[in-house]
Amino acid sequence: MELLAALLIGLLLGVGTYLLLERNMIRIVLGTMLITYGTNLMLLTSGRLKTGRAPLLGGSDIQTAAEGGGGIVVDGISYVDPVPQALILTAIVIGLATTAFSFVLAYRTVQEYGTDDLLELRGVEHE
Repeated sequence: MELLAALLIGLLLGVGTYLLLERNMIRIVLGTMLITYGTNLMLLTSGRLKTGRAPLLGGSDIQTAAEGGGGIVVDGISYVDPVPQALILTAIVIGLATTAFSFVLAYRTVQEYGTDDLLELRGVEHE
């Protein structure tokens, strides 16, 4: 499962980087979005993709799993690590706000100047 996630992370980051190098502002925003999704998937994969119970614990006898980490074992029951999930939730909220702001900025720029080509906005003539 981690191999599939690693390939998907590489694909998202590669396509996002390709779109980030375009001249169109909307493609740049979409590339930034894909890079954000790839980073979120990387954070999720770093917490090891495994099944387990929800990370709601009430006892004080918590021990970290000895074999490779990536989980919490209480009384022989495996629980999912909540830290990567909390980081991803925060990153999703910040990424959504940043993407919405970028789209509004691009829309406003097109309204003001009539183009979304970055070379035209810089005043550089192209062929």
